[in-house]
Amino acid sequence: MRMRFLGSTSEAGACPTLYETDRGTIVVQGLEVTDAEALADLRDVLDGETAVEVPRELITEIARRVLADGPATAFPTSGETPTATG
Repeated sequence: MRMRFLGSTSEAGACPTLYETDRGTIVVQGLEVTDAEALADLRDVLDGETAVEVPRELITEIARRVLADGPATAFPTSGETPTATG
């Protein structure tokens, strides 16, 4: 699997960050949720899965950008790399 950077609300390459894969999925990089009460609210967590916290602003910014640009396509042939702010 290969990934392409979509955006981040963090400075200096820190997380949280979203990536698009060549499989048509989104990968989330972020801090693992470790709060026991929050983890108790999760449903059907499989082996190998974890919860990652992502700011709402990051998700809405990436969604806005993808909707404005049309359907998301992993690894566009233009070689364009999105910036952290769009």
